[in-house]
Amino acid sequence: MKDLKVLAFDADDTLWVNEPYFQETEHAFCSLLEDYLPHHTVSQELFKIEMQNLALYGYGVKAFMLSMIETIYKVTDHTAPLSLIEKAINLGKDLLNKDIELLENIDEVLKNLKGKYRLVVATKGDLLDQERKLIKSGLGHYFHHIEIMSDKQIKDYEKLLKHLDCKPEEFMMIGNSLKSDVIPVLELGGWGVHVPYHTTWAHEVVDTKIDNPRFGQISNIIEILKLL
Repeated sequence: MKDLKVLAFDADDTLWVNEPYFQETEHAFCSLLEDYLPHHTVSQELFKIEMQNLALYGYGVKAFMLSMIETIYKVTDHTAPLSLIEKAINLGKDLLNKDIELLENIDEVLKNLKGKYRLVVATKGDLLDQERKLIKSGLGHYFHHIEIMSDKQIKDYEKLLKHLDCKPEEFMMIGNSLKSDVIPVLELGGWGVHVPYHTTWAHEVVDTKIDNPRFGQISNIIEILKLL
């Protein structure tokens, strides 16, 4: 790792809490439709619609809100009262207005690394929402660059590396998702560090074993200081 120059951090569930809030909102949403279908069935329909809409809406709360509304129409066979739509929209707004809860040791880690490496946020989601969360987090001053990506495929990381004028072997991505944060970067020839979070969105779950000398896994973000 002697050539490392850039450390990129995922945001949601790496810097701050995110997925538990989505799951709380989804549970409340499923309760709105319990007169039509059981919770688990509504949840399955919602996930199916989210996956169908990814190419159109991308990631983030606003995409989630649109998928909730579409799920209401489907589950109720277009008979839902407008009050249900209003309640789903309000659930989404509440999610957008959640306070930011930093994960343990994040501030200490960034404080130790700033000045030793170029620190970057590389996250996907809705531009306005992620910018808002970063401001509310109070972490913005640690970072050389903020990249809010529409997706995290190899081509997206290639674009980021080009923007940073950084070779793959000089770049390390740190995040909670093997699928989005680690595997594409390893395939590019960069470094990937997985920091598992206790809750992961089903879309990000992959069942794979990684055997790569540029891969590492830590149980807490503080361990990155020893790894480096």
